Amino acid sequence: MEDRTLNETPRGSRLHIALFGRRNVGKSSLINALTNQKIAIVSEVPGTTTDPVYKSMEILPLGPVVLIDTAGIDDVGDLGKLRIEKTLAVLAKTDLMLLVIDPGAGIDDYEKRIVETARKDKVQVVGVVNKIDLHPDMDIRGIEKELGVPVVSVSAVTGEGIEALKMAMVRSAPRNWSPPTILGDLISPADMVVLVVPIDLAAPKSRLILPQVQTIRDILDNDAMTLVVKERELKAALAALKQKPRLVVTDSQAFLKVAADTPPDVLMTSFSILFARYKGDLKALVEGVKAIDSLSPGDKVLIAEACTHHRVEDDIGTVKIPRWLRQFVGGALHFTWASGTEMPSDLRDYKLVVHCGACMINRKEMLHRLMIAQAAGVPTVNYGVLIAHVLGILKRALKPFPEALRVLEDR
Repeated sequence: MEDRTLNETPRGSRLHIALFGRRNVGKSSLINALTNQKIAIVSEVPGTTTDPVYKSMEILPLGPVVLIDTAGIDDVGDLGKLRIEKTLAVLAKTDLMLLVIDPGAGIDDYEKRIVETARKDKVQVVGVVNKIDLHPDMDIRGIEKELGVPVVSVSAVTGEGIEALKMAMVRSAPRNWSPPTILGDLISPADMVVLVVPIDLAAPKSRLILPQVQTIRDILDNDAMTLVVKERELKAALAALKQKPRLVVTDSQAFLKVAADTPPDVLMTSFSILFARYKGDLKALVEGVKAIDSLSPGDKVLIAEACTHHRVEDDIGTVKIPRWLRQFVGGALHFTWASGTEMPSDLRDYKLVVHCGACMINRKEMLHRLMIAQAAGVPTVNYGVLIAHVLGILKRALKPFPEALRVLEDR
């Protein structure tokens, strides 16, 4: 799992801007020009960039972004085909595409196909005609008309046109790319929110995990107050408050104790359920609960995590959730684990996908994963929804979210 400071915007909350184009059109040089840093390796040898390269940075006025350098869409040979596959996979997490074009080569089927693919994936595209220092008389209007996207001319070498490109990126960035608030719509200024944060083997030494940090920041951004306690201190903390808190949020692994210690008239949920809404589609993940109830011994279940991290002795994804599901079903299940950036290519044999809270990926990629599973006819739940359900407290955990609760009650 990535280590982050409290002052750094996590990658999953940044606008993802990917640079596509043929080999040697200057994608890496353009990244260096946009960042004003020598970040990407630049070479006249075609195919220097082999795998997608990610760089988190700030571009005003867009704010925190991730720039993604990709291999050429015209790569050749068996390795080239693999590189193109990895390049196309980047679209799943792309909010804005910069299609880099060499004016000496013009446009061909490569550019037309990638623009069409982007349209199908609802990805905004800005065409970037690079190397105008070598082609100063280049007329971009024909390219703009043929591709049907806005086009800007630049020189990654001299910096000409870079500011105009940034403005085009601002105009073309999807208006709704920024994820919704984590819990700001559930609270009012001066409300108290109690966060229950167990300190166990899975807790990183000397710091909190990313969802906890982001939730604290969201509470402060909404002018509310927060009290952070461990599960053993919750009861005493609630008794010490002069007024009941607006909301109690817990780590899912402490659900039962927190539910027992929190008064019934106080709203309670988990970090993972908050993130099911923040990074994905909570109603769709609650709908997936039906699949848990219909599981039978021998069924195949995929447990998907968006990052790789050190496994502890009683790991949530590899130990606890399989144990809870086996107990719930009353028999053995066949589990497969997928950790990191890729999901299995064929999900049709699975009866259920169990996904993590998705704190390390952006909302677009999480929604893309949900759509892939839906297209394969496989229901999906996330850790928090599953844990609350198998423990019998999902209805209570969904009370802050009436629409999701109705999905559960209508199933």
